[in-house]
Amino acid sequence: MKLASLKNGHRDGKLVVVSKDLAWCTDASLIAPTLQAALDDWDRCEPALRTLAEQLERETVPSERFHEREALSPLPRAYQWADGSAYVNHVELVRKARNAEMPATFWTDPLMYQGGSDAFLAPRDDIPLGDEAWGCDMEGEIAVITGDAPAGCSPDEAAKAIRLVMLVNDVSLRGLIPGELAKGFGFFQSKPPSAFSPVAVTPDELGTAWDGKKLRGELLVKYNGELFGKAECSTDMTFDFGQLIAHLAKTRPLTAGTIVGSGTVSNKLDGGPGKPVSEGGVGYSCIAEIRMIETINNGKPSTPFMKYGDTVRISMKDADGHLIFGAIEQTVVKA
Repeated sequence: MKLASLKNGHRDGKLVVVSKDLAWCTDASLIAPTLQAALDDWDRCEPALRTLAEQLERETVPSERFHEREALSPLPRAYQWADGSAYVNHVELVRKARNAEMPATFWTDPLMYQGGSDAFLAPRDDIPLGDEAWGCDMEGEIAVITGDAPAGCSPDEAAKAIRLVMLVNDVSLRGLIPGELAKGFGFFQSKPPSAFSPVAVTPDELGTAWDGKKLRGELLVKYNGELFGKAECSTDMTFDFGQLIAHLAKTRPLTAGTIVGSGTVSNKLDGGPGKPVSEGGVGYSCIAEIRMIETINNGKPSTPFMKYGDTVRISMKDADGHLIFGAIEQTVVKA
């Protein structure tokens, strides 16, 4: 089942069920006016939404063309957005770029921060940037939306709370990060609003690409129209979503509508840093990684961070080459 929130003049949009091929949608507001309302009453709403999805595929309910440009992020705002760093290879490279040591515990204890969740960008919204010197970077990631999860739940219990899967562009301002982290209190100004894929998908819809805790498939990142990354999401994922959610819920319960991110999808190559797609590698899901590789190889980075007018596209295809979640397509503009 695929769900989306269409723009309707209200903050949280209108809930619709989307066809498997992303071509059509049907109004689900009689079941739940918004996705958050559906998550709050999932035991009642989920069967009804599935029935509506089946009717949409059989063309027995009213439908309209689904246009991704009319979609908000599936949850336009959320009670909680927590982003982990499941791909520790990415953390290691980025910390090296800041000349920061990485504690050994990062390989055994997930790193996580709580991001702003009150105003996500829509998947086709521009990325407003106040100053190019802030070092704007895209970060292609996987995210899940949970139902209620009790405090202290195990990774297996936590995985059962996953309701939906989607993609995210977790925009980062690399130039502001070192100063903020030096204060010892975490990200804030360096993490502007993120954008999520037009469609959120139930785990069963993903078939064998979902093992209950990880998503298998290439995360396709295009930068200014060129393929920048095609990292495999299940490879080099040190912490799965069960572990990430359990980490978040160690001392407090999670409420329905919590979003948990994987962190930047990142692959190694032969045990070492990856290579650009143009050199036979799988590339990168953010600019910071290629800058680190350039520093290792040449002593300094040569790829600049995003400038006004630069574009990013993040998507994923199924085994038949069809988009699963739709695509995040954004352009950096002067704020």
